[in-house]
Amino acid sequence: MREKFGNVVVSRWRRSGMASRTSLFCLAWLGVGTAVLVLLLTSHTQPQVRREKGRADGSSSVVEMAAPATSVVVLDRGNNTTCTVNLHGATVVSWRVNNQEQLFVSKQAIFDGKRAIRGGIPIVFPQFGPWSTGPQHGFARICRWELKKPPERLPTGDVEAMFQLLDNEFTRSMWNYPFSLTYRLILREKELHFNISVYNPGAETLSFTFLLHTYFKVPDVRRCQITGMRGCTYIDKTREGTLYQEHRDVVTINEWTDRIYQNTPLEHIITNVVSGRKMRMQKYNLVDTVVWNPWIEKAKEIPDFGEEEFPNLVCVEAGHVSSPVILPPGTVFEASQILQVM
Repeated sequence: MREKFGNVVVSRWRRSGMASRTSLFCLAWLGVGTAVLVLLLTSHTQPQVRREKGRADGSSSVVEMAAPATSVVVLDRGNNTTCTVNLHGATVVSWRVNNQEQLFVSKQAIFDGKRAIRGGIPIVFPQFGPWSTGPQHGFARICRWELKKPPERLPTGDVEAMFQLLDNEFTRSMWNYPFSLTYRLILREKELHFNISVYNPGAETLSFTFLLHTYFKVPDVRRCQITGMRGCTYIDKTREGTLYQEHRDVVTINEWTDRIYQNTPLEHIITNVVSGRKMRMQKYNLVDTVVWNPWIEKAKEIPDFGEEEFPNLVCVEAGHVSSPVILPPGTVFEASQILQVM
């Protein structure tokens, strides 16, 4: 069924016997030959109750099964340059430049609206690493975010959208503080911009860590080089958190790697990414850089990751994780990241 609302065309499909499963496509035309695509792929059912009858004592057992909604938003700049954001975790799951995918997502990634998505750019907040009161890497990557501002074309031709996560009953069960976490995403011709803000509307000071867990797609991680680490100290999580200093001009990966580089410079260059090109990462107020690859043995321990996939990714993650952000009441933490295909 197709409906038109002004300059927005909406198409709906419903399968027989599956009225609660709906796919919604909105194509908003913003000029001749240009469009911004908002794609809401919804797989949702109201919580269902299955009752098993026929017990000898006449009782019944009740099993509740809920399938949460999963939606994506697509920013389309034209020329086969797009960015796809899954509202589960507000996770960027695809960034294509001239139709070439720049991000790694595991073939075994699970899109159930419950678990974190294995790949893309998950958002880590308010805890990096293990957490005594909640899941590893916090709750932001497993919460459903709000599309605060739908994709809109700017006068420059770039496309921007805004996403927001507010505290709710689920987040307060782990971290009992009010907050507003917002990020503005801008898709340019060869760049992807993230502008992050965390606002503290409460009466107590917040303490948290934050990270953009970027999975870059690469043909062979053993050929990649990462600049900007020389002279930095790093916590090596593969060696019981021992502190070392990096003496190499470029970091290479030839084994299981899990390092938190501290007080890193504002720019890193990653070589030999897609099609042998370079990727520039620029960051502001994200003082640490995490470098990660599970290698062969650790890949086997990750249930939503193919053990043969490790050569095809390198995680270079801008964050504020070696020490927490301290945010007094009524103040805002701001940070940004720019990824550029060179």
